[in-house]
Formats: sequence, structure tokens, C-alpha cells
Amino acid sequence: MKKFFSAILLFSVLLPFSPAHATAAPIKSTGTIDLYFSPRGGATAAIVREIDGARREILIQAYSFTSKPIAQAIVKASKRGVKVVAVLDKSQRKERYTEADFLAHMRIPTFIDARHAIAHNKIIIIDRSTVLTGSFNFTKAAEEKNAENLLVIKGNKPLVNRYVQNFELHRAHSIRYGGK
Repeated sequence: MKKFFSAILLFSVLLPFSPAHATAAPIKSTGTIDLYFSPRGGATAAIVREIDGARREILIQAYSFTSKPIAQAIVKASKRGVKVVAVLDKSQRKERYTEADFLAHMRIPTFIDARHAIAHNKIIIIDRSTVLTGSFNFTKAAEEKNAENLLVIKGNKPLVNRYVQNFELHRAHSIRYGGK
């Protein structure tokens, strides 16, 4: 479902950007938001569709990443020349069915964020114009069994910029992962 917003969204984001001291402030929206719920609400298909439309760049932060359709779409995007970078939680080094190894072996720059107890972000930034975020983990269980949500936010440059800044902050302290 697509809704157009011209009022202030109630997304609290950190402004000004400072890891040591940050305050919350709303960001005015001029874009659209698509909303998906799971189980079986089409979130994985929406993510794949957005990745398939990427032209320049995909930035990924994920806690749990085991979805084959999403991983395959990312590799397909990389092969057509889209720059892809993934920052994943440290649990992805040890899990048996993770796509971290798949991405690393496909020569997609993959990093592990081990600085935090859990790197719990679930974010995909596409072409610095679209943010996919919510509780939705990039897993088969999230699509088929769990009660989760996904927002696809387009056309809100200030919001996207904040997500890019946060991504860069976490990538800077993460370690490159080469796979098992």
C-alpha cells in the first residue's frame, strides 16, 4: 500500500550526527512509504524487486541474513555493475546457514560489525534514494513464520542521508570478512 506524506513523519533519527552525543529530531517527508507485514506478506518479493531496480549502489546492514532470494538478487545486481557493500552482525561468522559466506565468495565486500553486543540493524539503502527497514530480518523464517514489518521509504533525501551516515559509521569499525 502506497501513501504520500507531506507532513512531518514521526521517525526519530539522530541529528546532528555525532556518535558521542546525539539528539532525536523529526525529519520532514516528501516521499512515499510502502508497508509490508509478515508472515507471507510479500516483504521478500518487495526487497528483491527494489534490489532488481538498483542502478548504482546497494548498502546492506543485517543482523540475520539467510534469505537465498535476497542474496541472489544482490549478486545479480553486483554482476550488472551495482556497487554492493554488506555489514553484518558477528553471529553471521558462525551460523551454519548464512549468506555472509555466499556474498564474500561472490566478491561482494562483506564486513562484520563485532563492536556491539548485537548489530541489530535491518537496512538496505538503494541508490541513496530508497531505504528498506523495519523488524524484517532477511531470512526465510521472517517471510514465512515470523510476525515482522518492512517499510520501503522513497524520496526522502534527509532520511536516506542519515541512514547512509549510520551505515558508514558502522562500516568504519567493522572488519572485512572473507568467508569460511
